[in-house]
Amino acid sequence: MSVALQPVDTIEVDTCEGRVRGFWRDTPGAVARSAAFLGIPFAQAPVGSLRFSAPAPMEPWVGVRDALAYGATAQRGDPGVTLIPEPSVPGESTLNVNVFTPDPSHRTDSMPVLVWIHGGGFISGSPASPWYDGRAFNRDSVVVVSLGYRLGFEGFGAIQGATSNRGVRDWIAGLEWVQRNIAAFGGDPSRVTIAGQSAGGGAVLTLLGMEHVQHLFHSVYCASGAIADVTSERGAEAAGKLAKAVGVEATVEGFSNVEEESLLAAQGEAFKLGASDLTAGLPFGPLIDGELIVRPTPESLRMGVGSDKPLVLGATDDEFSMIVQGKEKFLRWLPLALLLRPFKLPAEVRRAYLRANPEVAACGHGAVLGRFITDNMFRTVVVRVARARGEAPTWVYRVAFKSKAHGSAVHCIDVPFLFDCLDGPLVERLTGENPPQELADAIHGAAVAFMRDGDPGWTPWSSEPDTDAVFGGAEATMEVERGGYGGALPLV
Repeated sequence: MSVALQPVDTIEVDTCEGRVRGFWRDTPGAVARSAAFLGIPFAQAPVGSLRFSAPAPMEPWVGVRDALAYGATAQRGDPGVTLIPEPSVPGESTLNVNVFTPDPSHRTDSMPVLVWIHGGGFISGSPASPWYDGRAFNRDSVVVVSLGYRLGFEGFGAIQGATSNRGVRDWIAGLEWVQRNIAAFGGDPSRVTIAGQSAGGGAVLTLLGMEHVQHLFHSVYCASGAIADVTSERGAEAAGKLAKAVGVEATVEGFSNVEEESLLAAQGEAFKLGASDLTAGLPFGPLIDGELIVRPTPESLRMGVGSDKPLVLGATDDEFSMIVQGKEKFLRWLPLALLLRPFKLPAEVRRAYLRANPEVAACGHGAVLGRFITDNMFRTVVVRVARARGEAPTWVYRVAFKSKAHGSAVHCIDVPFLFDCLDGPLVERLTGENPPQELADAIHGAAVAFMRDGDPGWTPWSSEPDTDAVFGGAEATMEVERGGYGGALPLV
């Protein structure tokens, strides 16, 4: 898959670090064109002495720097078949941004800005996905920025003697770049919405719960957010396990002597997603280090951190149900009472969960296990965060649209609707044939309204608890309901 967009007509913009050259392209459905500036570095390449350090400020350059092709990604090699096409781009300068704007000269009435942080479980993913191209948001007068950050152990591993939370610091450095430079691209630095999906959704919730970064954004949009909140004990355990796998001490000196390729290979072998990750949590992600992140995100939100920031958050109905596809014949022989026992739930919680989900149980044991995984990892996050926020402005949604390819509302199904890119590459592989444009109009339109006006268009949970919008349910577009997350409540 090509990751370079072919320039037809170039355009130049001055940033604080130097002049960059992007290019114009046509935007379907829009009267005017939009411009793309790709692979602009916001920090120095994290290699050599900077490998396990905080992002270092980018040195200014002389002349014009081409921003005509996507920059290097922290994801390496062929990721294989993924739900979202997220290509890897080789190179060292992985800390870069892509900017999509309707008009860089749009200065008299600056436009709202969407900063997108990609997902991938904090170990994979790429800002160079064609789905993250901001042309549909540009059509609606929103500037879009996607940013790269260090992944896996390189970005989040707890290493003795190294800077902690390097990936989180990359997000912050990217947002600081936006504050310095987005006005030059027609964006309003006082109207920045940080948004992400899956691990990216967890990223924006983490940032929402950090006191000292509140000035970097105005509002938050979280899709299927997975909060890591890795404890110091869990981080040390993961570092020790990986150090043993590569035969070094769990120190910055030890890991610095291991080539990136070898470390990635060992990471892939040592850490595989399983049932334990649903209870112990992910091994890599934002770390509660007592310095940059001082407490779990929900606790910070309960304390009122970020309470002035409007928040939209939600999940799909069957995020990870695909994990159990093809296993129904085996699972049906297990009594329902035993099905959830490996997840170490108290018996009364297991019983309450099954009572709360009779319609799921009626679809079979595989449906129950799939919904439990979805609830445990994603839908309970929505409820916990909405409750923790109290009266802070919070809107909740769920996506019920069933993929014709997978038979359920699977993980990532909402992304092409959010970005209104249903004609994008490999979309139908996820959604099935002929995904409904009216659903894209609803999901994308609500997001634009939120970024532009601070209200996505339905009753906020913070005013009427347990109220949510459902996209793609009985109605093809959107309807408002009560209790859409009731099935997850026994796990909260």
